[in-house]
Amino acid sequence: MLGFLTYVIQNKHIDFSALEHYNPGRPTILLDDEGCEWTRFALDRRDPIDFNQVPEHVKNAFVAAEDHYFWAHWGISLRGIFRSLLANCYHGKIVQGASTITQQLVKLLFFDARRTFGRKLKEQCYALLVERYFSKEHILQTYLNHVYFGCGIYGIEAAAQRFWSKHAYDLTLDEAAMLAAVVKSPGQYCPLLYPLSAKKRRDVILLSMHKLGFIQQEEYEESKNKPLNLVQESIEPLAPHLKETIRVFLENLVGKENLYTNGYIVQTTLNKTIQAEAQKAFEKQINQLKETLQPEIDGALICMQTKTGEIKALVGGANFCQSQFNRALQAKRQFGSIFKTFVYAAAINQGMHFAQTAIDEPLSIGQEASAWQPRNSTRKYEGQMTLARALSHSNNIITIKTLLAIGVDKVVDLAKKLRLSDEILPYPSLALGCVDGTLKEAVGMFNIFANNGNYIEPHFLKWVKDSCGSKIWKKNVDTERILSNAVTSQVAKVLGIGMSRIKKLHPDDWINAQAIGKTGTTNECRTNWFCGATPNYTAGLYVGLDDNKSMGKHIYAARTVFPIWLDLYKNLPTPKKSFSYDSSLKEVLIDSKTGQRASSINQPGVFSLLLPDNYA
Repeated sequence: MLGFLTYVIQNKHIDFSALEHYNPGRPTILLDDEGCEWTRFALDRRDPIDFNQVPEHVKNAFVAAEDHYFWAHWGISLRGIFRSLLANCYHGKIVQGASTITQQLVKLLFFDARRTFGRKLKEQCYALLVERYFSKEHILQTYLNHVYFGCGIYGIEAAAQRFWSKHAYDLTLDEAAMLAAVVKSPGQYCPLLYPLSAKKRRDVILLSMHKLGFIQQEEYEESKNKPLNLVQESIEPLAPHLKETIRVFLENLVGKENLYTNGYIVQTTLNKTIQAEAQKAFEKQINQLKETLQPEIDGALICMQTKTGEIKALVGGANFCQSQFNRALQAKRQFGSIFKTFVYAAAINQGMHFAQTAIDEPLSIGQEASAWQPRNSTRKYEGQMTLARALSHSNNIITIKTLLAIGVDKVVDLAKKLRLSDEILPYPSLALGCVDGTLKEAVGMFNIFANNGNYIEPHFLKWVKDSCGSKIWKKNVDTERILSNAVTSQVAKVLGIGMSRIKKLHPDDWINAQAIGKTGTTNECRTNWFCGATPNYTAGLYVGLDDNKSMGKHIYAARTVFPIWLDLYKNLPTPKKSFSYDSSLKEVLIDSKTGQRASSINQPGVFSLLLPDNYA
């Protein structure tokens, strides 16, 4: 170690400017779709506080929690190193640290989170150098201004504001112990997420302060009996999952250090009003589902502009502090019944039409001993019905028969053209959505029915400019005509039939525009889906458990995800009220079971379909 330290000292290439002064640089600004600032990435999120402003009991709390010998050692703790060395040798890897406050500061400023023997050695050498050039007061001040408290909170001033709406210099003894308790493991002790664990850990720190002589018995007893008294915020920051996704992208594009100091301007597609409405609707319904179904239930939402593909709102989960996993972009779930839409789109593209009929009956596919015998979710069979009725009622048997009639390869080809990235197995079960994909993929695929057969990639970034105003990155949006307007118009018309049935359940609570949509529920009610669109916006949602286990029996999308969609869409602007259907089609009234022409839409079981001129 001494040899390495000598080498480091002789090669004075270490930049200690972060320790010498606080220089936040120029932040990166994220703009919304109206060109206004939405959020920023900046080092000044760590609001600095001067050492002389920090109360003595705050300093003592962190020393008691993190480094009993802080004022005496010279950067490293030999006692701690020996203890951790024995533990690490026993396990054959780094399982225990011996970090002093100085070492923790060095790790915050100069190193990543990887745990290796070589990195640990270098960290100790840096700590020795820091102690040589800076005072203990300066080291502790910088540490308090940089340390992480969970939920995206950096620095003691920001933590005091977030937890109790006060300045750090006003912290009480019990509050100081609470903050000191968090830094050991923010993911385990953040009081916003785990108040019981946090309070237990706080009381341990108070006891340690008492044993070290920092506080008297009376102070200890009084403080440990105090509640946390946290300030509760019911509304999460705007689009936290999307912000985190953009942060990772930008760090890869411009570098971690540059992102926070070089003043980039980033044009996003987010609409702050729509995002706020989406979060509100999502949070309201998810909270109810957590109470009535399972507390671990979660999900995601994406709402994009139909014609441009610009994502106006994205919800990646119920609680960003609890999980930064972006379910809208990263989670792959089986599509279930929403995929039936693409089976019928492929069929119409092959010359079939929705007035054609098939027999809903027991079905067996394959050899007798290992035959697949699919059933409808109702466990009933209706006999003859049109393809229109089969899609609008999400019938399984007719969908499988339709898939087999046109050939599985036609549906596979369509799904690939729609940018479905997962492997698509050419089996009959594909008709029931036995293929995985992300919510973003589902929304992009479904949007072709609202966008006249044109695929347009859902996206949330448009360009990035440097501080001089030069574009260093621009999004090239992937677009392609996949199906004709005539094909997607026929499908959209049938998707509107299902929405009309749902509308009858919400006569006084409906949206002010024509709508299409499809629900989906996977095997054992693991995932509930809904994709829906108006001429203006297309949105997709899912709910489920992250471990993909069943949510319970008879848990369907109409109950879980559709209310979120409806709550959101009631508050969206509707400049265009109706879809533009292909003019070559004609509107025909047909009996949904027999496919024969009907005389009145008011007759039971009569559908209004768009059919080609050659319809008999």
